[in-house]
Amino acid sequence: MVIPYPSREAEERLKHIATRRLGADPSLEKKVLEILETVKREGDAALLRYTRQFDAPSMDQAGMSVEEDEIRAAYDAVDSTFLEILRTAMANVEAFHRQQLHPSHFSTRPDGSFTGQMVRPVAAAGLYIPGGKGGETPLISSVLMNGIPARLAGVKDLALATPPRKDGSINPHLLVAAREVGVTRIHKMGSAWAVAALAYGTDSVSKVDVIVGPGNIYVALAKKLVSGEVGIDLLAGPSEILVIADGQARPEYIAADLLSQAEHDPLAAALLISTDAASAKRVEDCLRQQLEKLPRRDIAVAALERYGAIFLVQTLDMALQLSNRIAPEHLELQVQDPWSCLGKIEHAGAVFMGESTPEAVGDYFAGPNHVLPTAGTARFASALGVENFLKRTSVISYSREALERDGASIIRLAELEGLGAHAASVRVRLTGIP
Repeated sequence: MVIPYPSREAEERLKHIATRRLGADPSLEKKVLEILETVKREGDAALLRYTRQFDAPSMDQAGMSVEEDEIRAAYDAVDSTFLEILRTAMANVEAFHRQQLHPSHFSTRPDGSFTGQMVRPVAAAGLYIPGGKGGETPLISSVLMNGIPARLAGVKDLALATPPRKDGSINPHLLVAAREVGVTRIHKMGSAWAVAALAYGTDSVSKVDVIVGPGNIYVALAKKLVSGEVGIDLLAGPSEILVIADGQARPEYIAADLLSQAEHDPLAAALLISTDAASAKRVEDCLRQQLEKLPRRDIAVAALERYGAIFLVQTLDMALQLSNRIAPEHLELQVQDPWSCLGKIEHAGAVFMGESTPEAVGDYFAGPNHVLPTAGTARFASALGVENFLKRTSVISYSREALERDGASIIRLAELEGLGAHAASVRVRLTGIP
């Protein structure tokens, strides 16, 4: 149903969409915390027990990590076309993320003082990759988007965690992608217990410094709860797309793009802001037609009914203002002149320009990262990038001349804050008296 904006009905729908927040169920968070504590306490025994219970009933301890022969067999199992596509996508992702590398920098002053910043990678990073329909729909793109920035940052120990298939194996396409991007170890473990193992370490799983990657509500809550013990990328919620369209946009394109996110999850949001009533109505018709052929129809229907909306606005400027209010994960500009709109976008995870740029090109191939802020967090958060795997360390060296010049000022500020020892640490160097 097309909803005019502004209106009371539009406000109610927007308020409902905004309720898609992580951690709304305290009992679920308690359950995840119990899993974390169990792995922290019992280590490998807990990992094996959870894996047997939920993923691979016949798994043994020796099979919990991928061996080199499994990697070799994976390369034999995939075809050359897949490898060619994979390597082209990798090249695109790497070319984009290489621009995010920032070197250490240092500067000196005539008085001999020296300041700078050392940029260093974390020692170890964990990539969580969901299983995807029992391992039959491997999330290759997530391996690339999480692994390539980490490798470019210079992370030496790159651990990948993914749940095994029922027979204890990992999809060969995922194994090949992991090897190609430079993953150094692969652990067959999923859900909250995998996050716990990466965060706390076990006898067989070395702990990491940063955990990144998508996952279900158990994974998201586990990352939230271990944040501080380790770094995390972001607290990703259900996926979302917002399309801004004018009367020239093709309804069949818009409908297809809305469904590309609605099929993810019943909690996904698929929104259209249109400046043309007739076009908005045609999008509704196209949605009904395309849903009939969609393999994940039930999921998409649930998402559209709960968190879908078509808002009708009078002007393109109103559409852009509403978009900034929503701060979407994915924003498509299917308008006659998308470039004239770009400067007015204040909050969005990623912007897709024009009718030839569906969101899917960003998911898989263009190069920018597809790990994006959701649920309005694009107001303050950014896409995953090389910087998520880097630390910045300040370096300071004062000469005697510089200390004599600045010492009285430092003492004054320290005393104003009531920190006498701070002041004394400078005074003793200047006067010999603490």
